[in-house]
Amino acid sequence: TCCKAVVSTQSTGMACNKKTEWEKDEFLDSVYWIRQIIAIVFGVVWGVIKFKGIFGILIYVLLNLGIIFFYYSSYHEVDEEEYGGHGELAKEGLLTSFSLFLVFWIILYTLYMQSVVSVAV
Repeated sequence: TCCKAVVSTQSTGMACNKKTEWEKDEFLDSVYWIRQIIAIVFGVVWGVIKFKGIFGILIYVLLNLGIIFFYYSSYHEVDEEEYGGHGELAKEGLLTSFSLFLVFWIILYTLYMQSVVSVAV
């Protein structure tokens, strides 16, 4: 576990530094974990501001893909072909983050709506 913590700390530092030299698996891991953070943040925001339906889902997917595209193309300036192309980077952790996003969105929306109904009754 100690080694994992060191690797995790090093990866975090690498993810924040521009133009870091990456191993393929390390970079894909960083994309995966950034997506999970994006999912939590947007899930909380969507729940609090009470987004509903397909509009909220589409906005999330577009923002998620856009942020990740910016992360690897502009921020780190990596050659996406070294990591399997745009498709591989776009799908890395996308379904997992989408599930996490839905969980946070639904739970917070439901909790907020229950508190509003409780106050109204």
